[in-house]
Amino acid sequence: MKKLGEAEFEIMKILWGCQEPATSKQILDGLHNSRDWKLSSLMTALSRLAHKGFVSCDRSTRTNYYTAVITQEEYSLSESRNFLERLYDNSVQKLVASLYHSNSISKEDLEELRAYLDDQEEQA
Repeated sequence: MKKLGEAEFEIMKILWGCQEPATSKQILDGLHNSRDWKLSSLMTALSRLAHKGFVSCDRSTRTNYYTAVITQEEYSLSESRNFLERLYDNSVQKLVASLYHSNSISKEDLEELRAYLDDQEEQA
């Protein structure tokens, strides 16, 4: 799966949050707080996202409707795998150790992780 740029990710977050296909105006309104874009900039980004396979466009009416093709969960899983592989040699232990030694993970976080793993083992 291809990676999303920061602006593309913001657009996808808006589409992922929509229950129905969105118009470019709805997307532009959603970007209002984070980006001061003109419609032409958004259309270029949507075109790139469609080319990458992240977005589909329904042009059957006068208004174009955009829909996310890839779910947020699918993208998150792909990015997580890439992150773990690239930085930690695919080792969850190395990731957790790095977080622990840099004081980025608390004892409460570790207890929560232990409880989650125990729960997963019980369900398996």
